[in-house]
Amino acid sequence: MRPQPAGDPADSFAEANLYLQELRGKMARVAEEFAQGKLNRAQFHEIYTHYQQQRAEIETVISNMPGSDAWRGAVSTGHTTRLRQRNAAQILSYALYDNSNSLSLASGGQFKLDADLVVPMLSSFRSATREIFGKGMRNTEIEGGRWLCFVPGKYTTLFVVFSVEPARIQLTLIQDLHRDFETAHAPSLARGEGQEVAAQFVNMWARDWKLT
Repeated sequence: MRPQPAGDPADSFAEANLYLQELRGKMARVAEEFAQGKLNRAQFHEIYTHYQQQRAEIETVISNMPGSDAWRGAVSTGHTTRLRQRNAAQILSYALYDNSNSLSLASGGQFKLDADLVVPMLSSFRSATREIFGKGMRNTEIEGGRWLCFVPGKYTTLFVVFSVEPARIQLTLIQDLHRDFETAHAPSLARGEGQEVAAQFVNMWARDWKLT
C-alpha cells in the first residue's frame, strides 16, 4: 500500500491505521520466512528492524498529532528489496574432495580454502565413528565473518564458503546437489575416477552460484 495525497484528517487517520495493519502483517511474514529458512539471520534482522522502526514512527505521529499527514514521511518503498539483496549470502568458493585420500577433485571461486583447515576435517571424517564425528552437513563461521558449509558424502566431501551466514534453504539446496552428484556418478566415484565428473559437476553448478 502506498499512502495517498493528503486529504481529510479522518481519512488520513484511517489510512495510517490501515498502513500500520499492513506493516504488522509484513513483520509476521518476515518472521515466518526466517522460520522457514528462506532468510538468513542478517536479512531477518535488517528487514524486521526496518519495519519495526517505520511502525514506531507512524504510531508516534498518530499519537502526538492525530489526523496529521506527517506519518507519511516515515513510509519508504522498495527498501526491503535492497535489504534482502545486500544481506544475502553469496558463494565465494567451493571445493570437492575425495574422502579416501583428502585430495581435491575440483574447486573454484575467489576465496580459496586453506588446506590446513580442510585436510584435518577430512581426516577426522575418515577416522572417527559416525557417533563421535556426527553426520550430515555442518555450517560454521570462520575468519573474516565468512561461513563454511561442510557436506560429507559416501565418496566425497563438498566445502562451500559463503560471504555471510547462509539461509537454511541455501544449505538444503547445496546438500541436495551434492547428494544427487554422488548418486549420478557412484560407479565412477567408487572406482576412484572422480576428478572428471567432479569438474563437470562444479562447472555446471557454477553457472548459478548465487543460490539466493
